[in-house]
Amino acid sequence: MKVLITHSYFLNLDTKQVAHGQPYPPLATLLAAALLRENGYTVHFADIMFAHSPEKILKELERFQPDVFIIYDDSFNYLTKMCLSNMREAAFHMQLLAQMLGCTVIVSGSDATDHYHQYLHHGADFVILGEAEHTLLELMNALKNEDNDWGKIAGIAWKEEHVMRSAPRAVIKNLDTLPLPAWDMVDIKPYKKVWLKKHGYFSINIATTRGCPYKCNWCAKPVYGNSYHMRSVDSVVKEIEWLKDLFQIDHIWFCDDIFGLKRSWVVEFANLIKEKNIHIQYKIQSRADLLIQEKYVAALAASGCNDVWMGAESGSQKILDAMDKGTTIEQIITARQLLREHGIKASYFIQYGYPGETVSDIHKTLNLIHDTLPDDIGISVSYPLPGTKFYDTVKEQLKNKTNWKDSDDLDMMFLNLYPRHFYKQLHRYTHYYYRLTKLQQQKQRDWRDQLRSFKYLILTHYYKKRLRKVTHEI
Repeated sequence: MKVLITHSYFLNLDTKQVAHGQPYPPLATLLAAALLRENGYTVHFADIMFAHSPEKILKELERFQPDVFIIYDDSFNYLTKMCLSNMREAAFHMQLLAQMLGCTVIVSGSDATDHYHQYLHHGADFVILGEAEHTLLELMNALKNEDNDWGKIAGIAWKEEHVMRSAPRAVIKNLDTLPLPAWDMVDIKPYKKVWLKKHGYFSINIATTRGCPYKCNWCAKPVYGNSYHMRSVDSVVKEIEWLKDLFQIDHIWFCDDIFGLKRSWVVEFANLIKEKNIHIQYKIQSRADLLIQEKYVAALAASGCNDVWMGAESGSQKILDAMDKGTTIEQIITARQLLREHGIKASYFIQYGYPGETVSDIHKTLNLIHDTLPDDIGISVSYPLPGTKFYDTVKEQLKNKTNWKDSDDLDMMFLNLYPRHFYKQLHRYTHYYYRLTKLQQQKQRDWRDQLRSFKYLILTHYYKKRLRKVTHEI
C-alpha cells in the first residue's frame, strides 16, 4: 500500500512564528513515517511547513496517488498542541481533497483527539486517539488485509451510522522500540535557510521523553497523558551523532515537556557526550523545583545546555497554588540564580489571566521579572483546552470561540476580572517593561542601546496609560 503522510502546521498561517524564524520539522510525523517504512509500506512525506495554502497537498496527492492519506501532527511541538483553528481548517481542507481522490484518510494529533467528531465530519475516515504509532500500524495492517473489525483496534474513532470509538490504548513504555525519525525524508534546506538568515546558526528538534507526570490544571495532555517515559541515553546520543553528520547542526531544541526528569539520566547523558567528544549547545523546558539541584544543573551545563525555559507562570504564590503548579516563588528565584552561576540562560514562560488573578498578583509577576531579570520571556494568557480542570471550570463561557486562530491570538475567551483588551495591552506592556529593565541594568551601553531604551520607555508609558483606562492600580 502507498501512503502519503503530512501534518497540518502551516507556518505561513501563523505570522508571529514567521517573524520568530524558528521552524522545526514535524518530528512525530517523521517518526510515524519511519515506523511505516520499517514495516514494509511505501511512504512519501509531504512537508507543508512552508506552503501558503492547503491546496499545495493536491499536487502531492495527484503525483504520488496514495491509497492512504495520513495527517499526523507533531505532538512534540507546543504550537501544534495549542490546537489553532487556522491549522484545523487547513486539515479539513486537505482531508476533503484526499477524499475526493479516493484515499482512505487517517488523522492523528492533539486537536483531532479533542475534536474527533469534527474531523470525521470533514472527511476523515479514522481519527487516532492519543499516542498513535502502534495504533497507526495496526490500522494500516487491517486496511491492507481488508479486516473491517475496527472495534478491536484500540485508540481509534470512526463513523458508521454514527460515530464510534474503540477502547483507549495504553502508552508505549519502552521508547527505544521505536525507530529513529525518518530524517532522511526531510528537505532540510528551507529550514536551515531561515535559521541561518535570522539567527546565524541552525537548530534541530529531538525528543528524549514523552509526557509529564505533573498536574498543572490548565495543561492539556490529549496524546501522552500524565505518563512519563524516557529514551535511553544511548539512543538519544546516536540520534545526535546522526543529525550532526546528516545536517551539520549547530544547536538542539530538546522539545520534551520536561527534559531529564531524573538527575541520573542527565549525568549519564553528560558523561556520554563527553566520552563521544560531542560539542553541541541545546535548550530545554523544565521546572523550577528541578532546577534548584546543584548537581542536576551542573550536569546540564557540562552536556551543553545553554538555555532553560522555565514554567514560572506567575510571581504570585496564590496563583501558582490555584494552578496546582507545585512550585514556589522561592524555587523560581533560586533556580534562576543557580542557572546564572553555571552559565545557563534562564527564560520564563509567563501566563496572565488565570481566574482570580488581580492587579496585585500582576504586580508580583512584574516584580519577579524585574528582580530576577530572566534572559528572555514568553507571555501568554490563560487558554482553556479540553481535558483540563481549568477548561471544565470555564467551558460554559466558551460560546462563539473555543480556540485561538494562531499563536498571536492571545484572546481571553472567558469572563475574567478585566476585559479582553486589557490582557492584550498587558502582554505588550510587560514585554516593553522587561526590555527597558534589561537595558537599564546593563553595565555598558552604547548609543544604540540608549536609543532603544528611550523607545521602550515611551512604549512602556504608552501601554501603562492604556491599562490605566481599565484600572488605575497599574
